Amino acid sequence: MARAGGVYAMAKKPVRAALGDVWLNCQVCQGDLFRERGVLLNSSGMEFMKLAWADENATGLICWRCGYVHLFVNKDIKLYRADK
Repeated sequence: MARAGGVYAMAKKPVRAALGDVWLNCQVCQGDLFRERGVLLNSSGMEFMKLAWADENATGLICWRCGYVHLFVNKDIKLYRADK
């Protein structure tokens, strides 16, 4: 995240997210715009054996408004482009 004129600027376009027919909102501020990022769920054992690349992946949704990070391992999550 780059800082532009005292405000944090997000590099990616905002998305909305749904799980089935349920639209997701931020748990903290109830915002509905997110920035998506892949997250590797590292375990200390796999790190120790230099196999961290084999750990499970998650979808990280970073709230566009407050920055809270939501993690989902459910592969059924759908992301939709949103015009800010």
